[in-house]
Amino acid sequence: MEDLKVTRTGYDFAPARAAMQRYIDNNLLSGISSAVMVGRELVDVSCVGWADKEAQVELRPDHIFRIFSNTKLVTSCAALLLFEEGKLGLDDAIEKFIPQLGNRKVLRPGATSLDETDLAKSSITIRQLLSHSSGLSYGFFDPGTMIFKALNERGVHNPNTTLAQMVDVLADLPLIYQPGTSWEYSLAIDVVARLVEVVSGQRFDNFIKARIFDPLGMVDTGFVVPEKDHKRLVAYYAGADLMEPMKPGLTRTDNAPFPGAYLKPIARLNGGGGLVSTMPDMVALIRSLLPGGKMLLKPETITQMMTNQLPAGQWIRFALLGEQPGKVHGLAGGIIQTPSAVDHPDAAGELYWGGVAGTQWWISPRHNMAGVMMAQRQMAFTHPFSFEFKRMAYDAIKRGS
Repeated sequence: MEDLKVTRTGYDFAPARAAMQRYIDNNLLSGISSAVMVGRELVDVSCVGWADKEAQVELRPDHIFRIFSNTKLVTSCAALLLFEEGKLGLDDAIEKFIPQLGNRKVLRPGATSLDETDLAKSSITIRQLLSHSSGLSYGFFDPGTMIFKALNERGVHNPNTTLAQMVDVLADLPLIYQPGTSWEYSLAIDVVARLVEVVSGQRFDNFIKARIFDPLGMVDTGFVVPEKDHKRLVAYYAGADLMEPMKPGLTRTDNAPFPGAYLKPIARLNGGGGLVSTMPDMVALIRSLLPGGKMLLKPETITQMMTNQLPAGQWIRFALLGEQPGKVHGLAGGIIQTPSAVDHPDAAGELYWGGVAGTQWWISPRHNMAGVMMAQRQMAFTHPFSFEFKRMAYDAIKRGS
């Protein structure tokens, strides 16, 4: 297990810790863990609040979190390991490995039925899957659309189905735009997990354990929490009002996204959002992508990972939040090209992503810093706490430099 001992001093994170404590005191978060690195050295590690608010169990570094879309970083790294071995190319058509995803159809603009389609002008590539520019959708964030209804009626998220069965569902549905022409958060990284299975000949969980978790000492990361560790899984909460993230109030929702989630094995090895992990394990993963020591991937691969993959002028866009000007996407997460009003001005060039419950990571090559945050509140990917913490972390590093 990664040691979370602070090895580089001289940075004052007291203001950031106090700010996070206010979120706990105002009943907006149960607890939050954080770790910040300069280079590969930890400059601050903090646990604030509760792992279990009702039982008054204080949050510790070894507590286990549902990391949801932090999982995407692991899956992207798995595919890039195979890329480095020459077993796949980033511009390979997906049907080279998963034939049923070839010969795509694309919904026409303004279509009122799934039959109103045109032929895709090109194949989906692995690069487009990794950058969410393939034309796939998710079935989570766009309720009311035809594709949302179709994906959910066909059980695309059914935890009792395999990745191969998920691909079969996607094969029968049209894309929502021509591959490579737009951006939509999607099931693409789950498709990448299936790609890893096909190319490696291993189950996805076995591959990432052998090639990522074991080499990095990530002993608590996986799709299931062992029974002996159930008490280390932190409680999960929903806020009082989805549309008002700063409205006080938390309701416990341990049975989300489904009863018994993470407590026993299921068929779906969800490469887009199915892992649990701890702060030490996430620090080990992020550290392995930083120069100055043994790295999971080659430096040139990490450079590609941190390079925009979208067409000029194309931004990340979420159905509930709209377009995010200045934010693009690399091969393993978003990239801040131009910081927004809620980002720190120094955040340009940052690679980042996170999970829907508030687990987040970022790497800033320009400022030689990186960080991890862990919280468990539904729909907290864009909650104000994360932006505030990151701004204060940048300030702390700036003051201490």
